[in-house]
Amino acid sequence: MQALQVGMFARAKAGHDTNKIYVIIKVDDEYVYLVDGKKRPLSYPKKKNKKHIQIIKTIPEELKSLTHETAINDTIVKRAIKLEKKKQLQ
Repeated sequence: MQALQVGMFARAKAGHDTNKIYVIIKVDDEYVYLVDGKKRPLSYPKKKNKKHIQIIKTIPEELKSLTHETAINDTIVKRAIKLEKKKQLQ
C-alpha cells in the first residue's frame, strides 16, 4: 500500500459512504481524517480507519497547498473532487 499523505484522494471501501471520494487532511497511526467540502467540511472531518480507504492517486495540483499548511477552503476541496470524478468518467 502506498504511504498515506495529506492532500491525497481516497475512496471509502466500507461503511455507509462506500465509494465516496474524499481528501485526506490528517494522518494518525491508525486513522485518517477525510473531507469532501460538502457534508464533511474542513471544520468537521470524518475519522476513518486506514483499512477502510483506498488511495486513488497522488496529491493533485489544486491541493498541494495542504502540505505546506497554507490557507485552503471547502470550495477548493469540492472543486478538486469534482475534477477527479470527471477524469475518472473519461
